[in-house]
Amino acid sequence: MKKMVPIYLYTRYERFWHWLQAALIAILLVTGFEVHGTFNLLGFEQAVNVHNWVGLTWLVAFAFFVFWVHTTGEWKQYVPTTKKMFEVIRYYVIGIFRGESHPFPKRKEAKHNPVQRLTYLALAAALLPVQMLTGFLYWGYNEWAAWGLSEWLSLELVAVLHMAGAFAILCFLVVHLYMITTGHSITAHTKAMITGWEDVEEGVVIESWEKAS
Repeated sequence: MKKMVPIYLYTRYERFWHWLQAALIAILLVTGFEVHGTFNLLGFEQAVNVHNWVGLTWLVAFAFFVFWVHTTGEWKQYVPTTKKMFEVIRYYVIGIFRGESHPFPKRKEAKHNPVQRLTYLALAAALLPVQMLTGFLYWGYNEWAAWGLSEWLSLELVAVLHMAGAFAILCFLVVHLYMITTGHSITAHTKAMITGWEDVEEGVVIESWEKAS
């Protein structure tokens, strides 16, 4: 087995944003399902109020994240690539159960493998913005006429898109919870997102196309 060495991979802001977003999404999912009558925890009115305010908080926090990504150059970590794509897929389907090394080792310059890049880009550039937009429109329904939206927007369509987005985020969350257990130990990735330090194999060379810088 190759020697593992620790590297400082995740900044304080990245870790703060990760856990803040996780908490906000969890609250939004719970209150959203309660609003739709799945269970009774806070009561309908309180669930609506909490859902609305947490949703607005998530929107503001996401705007700060987008600003941070662009000003720090971290957006390069999300540039999609198909190189080593099938190697990574094969690793998660077969290689991980044979004790093989990950084909895309993490480094400060290359935090995300090709599958992660595509997934996180789709989330950050498509799913989350659509979810926030539909949530904001749902929240501001009574103002649609003043905004000039009532003639070409349907409340039913907005509601369906928002619910579909919620289920998509829930599916991602379930897969994400599984994937964080696939490090060299079951808690390695969770520990890294708490401390910032990730254990990686020593002496692995990162190719130029893999780097974010």
